[in-house]
Amino acid sequence: MALSYKARRRLSLLVLLVALPLYIVVAISLVNLFDRPPILLELAIYAALGVVWALPLKAVFKGVGQADPDDRPDDEL
Repeated sequence: MALSYKARRRLSLLVLLVALPLYIVVAISLVNLFDRPPILLELAIYAALGVVWALPLKAVFKGVGQADPDDRPDDEL
């Protein structure tokens, strides 16, 4: 079942305000469990983790910045 436009907007806001900061804290904590890697490797790890979080959520963010497709223009009322 596809999410409605409003549900996707709400879910994307929740992800950006709550889940993403939690993901950042977890990612930094996991990297800090080991000895600090060389700076280029550490940069590569953070860059990969920065992309990985968005892949499963692509469908949630798709089209959120556009106008609501379910809204009718005023001239059609």
